[in-house]
Amino acid sequence: MLQDKRFLLWLAFGLSWGGVAIALMLQHGFDMQPCAWCNVQRGVYLVVGLLALLALVSPASLASVVLALLAAAFALGGLAAAGFQHFVAAKTDSCGFSWADRIIYEARLDETLPWLFKATASCSEANLPLFGVPFALWSAALFTLLFVILLRSALRGRPGATTLPVVPQ
Repeated sequence: MLQDKRFLLWLAFGLSWGGVAIALMLQHGFDMQPCAWCNVQRGVYLVVGLLALLALVSPASLASVVLALLAAAFALGGLAAAGFQHFVAAKTDSCGFSWADRIIYEARLDETLPWLFKATASCSEANLPLFGVPFALWSAALFTLLFVILLRSALRGRPGATTLPVVPQ
């Protein structure tokens, strides 16, 4: 099953958008409020999922590979954002007006979709542990998994790739 490109793309889509669904459940159901870096990561998850879905429905093999690779690149960007949140931004009492704030503000995401993108906590407050692991590290792990899945999907989908060797009988 993990050899099937379509399964991998569905998995990437489900994990990325499922990650946002879990974040929203924790925010609105359990009062784990997001910071600006959390919201940037949410945006990246949505883009990764959308690119995986586009790769899935793309009729051209090469376009599908390119979209999967682009999604993998975004997953690396999300990993960098999660790492920055955990190792830099969460070490301060306030995120200040950071690069993450500017992205959300300039795109007007906090006004258009406040339930999804409004930062209501500082970075140190938002990086609370979940089952003993800081939230940003959970996100980093998911971005790493998405990168591996999407890269594997791209390698499975490249022109001339074979999924299983043919064994003569």
